[in-house]
Amino acid sequence: QVQLVESGGGLVQPGGSLRLSCAASGFTLDIDAIGWFRQAPGKEREGVSCIRSSDGSTYYADAVKGRFTISRDNAKNMVYLQMNTLKPEDTAVFYCAAGRLCSDTPRGMDYWGKGTLVTVSS
Repeated sequence: QVQLVESGGGLVQPGGSLRLSCAASGFTLDIDAIGWFRQAPGKEREGVSCIRSSDGSTYYADAVKGRFTISRDNAKNMVYLQMNTLKPEDTAVFYCAAGRLCSDTPRGMDYWGKGTLVTVSS
């Protein structure tokens, strides 16, 4: 059974940093991608970043390029999202998701964590 558990969310000030973690377990061989999505209240869920286990390829949404960095620790079965220079518009519930390939749409991912709330505010 695939399980994804996010952690690391919280309240940060604009310009601050936060690191999100996703603990993965129960993966099958067809799951190669873990991505981060976010959803603000009343908004659609949008892709933020993704990383492939097979070759380490990474992808970023334009809104976070240069500020966020996705990484993995295969020994710990963990994926991280380092978020720097946070902006109020980054405020959202962040979800990690797994699938066969990286996708920028929620429909392209097969498994989801419950999410962790990130609030960027003074």
